[in-house]
Amino acid sequence: MSDPTGTGPADAAPTDPDAIKAEIEQTRAQLGRTVDELSSRLDVPARAKEGAARAKDTAVETYRESPPAVIGAGAAVVALLGLLVWRRRTRDVRRAKRQAKREAKLLAARRAATEKVVRKTKAKARRAARRAK
Repeated sequence: MSDPTGTGPADAAPTDPDAIKAEIEQTRAQLGRTVDELSSRLDVPARAKEGAARAKDTAVETYRESPPAVIGAGAAVVALLGLLVWRRRTRDVRRAKRQAKREAKLLAARRAATEKVVRKTKAKARRAARRAK
């Protein structure tokens, strides 16, 4: 094969027909490998399947090496999912409790303000009654 820069000793093209045919075959083989590599890189579904198979193999290998760790991790994932589902289902109840608590605080504050006004009014009436005596 000739050098693309044109500065090497491969600059001289072979004149022997057998050497030329061998060079052509070598170039064809190299081009075929390049095309195969490019087509495998562009085949997204096959690459996804390879990745899934690799992940599965890794999981199986990990399980074979230490089953309790894998079972523990699986149990933790299940527990986390259960917690999330439970929290979602009880969200409305928690919101209602918070709202009731806010309303109770507001009602207590209003009641306290009303009682304060009543106490002041009674105190004022007592003072007026003392003065009138």
